[in-house]
Amino acid sequence: MIFSSPIHAFAWLSSTLDSSQVLNLLTQPFASDNDFRASDFDVDPKSGFFPPAPLPRLPAEFCIWETALATAPGVLALGKDRSEEALSRRSDGAWWRSTIRSWPVKDVSILREDIRLLQRAHMVLASLMHYYVHSLPPTDTALIVPKSIAIPLVEVSRVLGIAPVLTFADTVLWNWELVDPALPVSADNMRYLTTFSGTDTERGFYLASAAVELKGVEMLDIFNRFQSLPRSSYTDAHAIAQLARDLNQLANVIDGLTEIFKSMRETVDPHDFYWVVRPWWAGATSKGPNHPGWVLEGVPNGDSAHFDLGGASAGQSSVMHALDVFLDIDHRLASHRTPAPTERNRHADLGFMQRMWRYMPGKHREYLTRLRSVRPVAERTPGLREPYNAAVAALKKLRDFHIRIVAIYVVTKADSTPPERFAPEGGDDAEGTQKDGPARGTGGSEVSNLLKAGRDATNRALLQD
Repeated sequence: MIFSSPIHAFAWLSSTLDSSQVLNLLTQPFASDNDFRASDFDVDPKSGFFPPAPLPRLPAEFCIWETALATAPGVLALGKDRSEEALSRRSDGAWWRSTIRSWPVKDVSILREDIRLLQRAHMVLASLMHYYVHSLPPTDTALIVPKSIAIPLVEVSRVLGIAPVLTFADTVLWNWELVDPALPVSADNMRYLTTFSGTDTERGFYLASAAVELKGVEMLDIFNRFQSLPRSSYTDAHAIAQLARDLNQLANVIDGLTEIFKSMRETVDPHDFYWVVRPWWAGATSKGPNHPGWVLEGVPNGDSAHFDLGGASAGQSSVMHALDVFLDIDHRLASHRTPAPTERNRHADLGFMQRMWRYMPGKHREYLTRLRSVRPVAERTPGLREPYNAAVAALKKLRDFHIRIVAIYVVTKADSTPPERFAPEGGDDAEGTQKDGPARGTGGSEVSNLLKAGRDATNRALLQD
């Protein structure tokens, strides 16, 4: 078939393929990907999406940011915390916030050429923003983020291609030091620097997340090998045999991730996680669509409607999204797979997973965009169907367990009576409980239905006989 122009070709494609297939074609290079280098996307061969070394502190010009962050844990408490210790900190907290408001707006242009300094700046500023907002007493009015934080945070975020709010990257990827600098990066050799609550539960959650990310490096090796495989070799017996081995190994790695999830019960306390740790991560949309959210002072259109301000979530983990891309898990229900989605599946937040991409560093998002899915190759290659399905089944098993974990750590707590220290004044529902609706994530999405929809989408990726 001959087309008179690329536009006519695109129109023909759009009429014969569904939207996800068209998008897949458009985002994949036409030439061989032998020149694909993960390092071009800030992905390290040993540490994956982690930087290869701890981030440096910011230059002296930004010492007020670093000092305020170091001071915050000792003077701030959650604004809704009415324990004796928290109440004793309120005057110091008011002083800390007034200091933030008095700062000049710093020029961040000198940071632009160093990605590690930009990452550190984002981590520091986003942490300061969440310390500032969540140390204020609960209110039903819009919260103003001071321009001394808001303006440089938005500028740094635009350079990095990441949302101007606390993210998974800030809390887990950019927030650690080595216990022993002579040893390599590993979860056992990491110490997390900024913990909002100062609890072992928060540190335990970050370390478990780090263990998942670093175990995921083994998956990235598999993805990168497939990415570098010339398309002409998809029928080569040797290449297919290697790919089958890789898919079987991928299933084993995913099983390893499930074991890490299980180990969280040993280090992450459900009570502390829900009531003491999780509120610090919440973003402007955490209370649902009817709350006025936050306003970024001094930023044009600086409200929650114009910026992604959902807050930090493990759903922003690039390594888990890479796994979904590689296996072609259809969270948006764009493909016609069986079994058909349930009504609950259809009413879930179908755009959630794609929206989480906006909270990732831009380079990591580019990496995901470049990744090819192995599913079309497995679909037409008999020797790959079984190992591909084994990997998908392992991921479904992981998501089954994740649903159980979230039920323990979030859903049951959301339905419970808040501890006395978090009981609201005046008898209204406490912030963080959902007595008038389902449990929500830190970004405001309904949790249980969302996770079940993700599990069911994974199950639909299985290749049918």
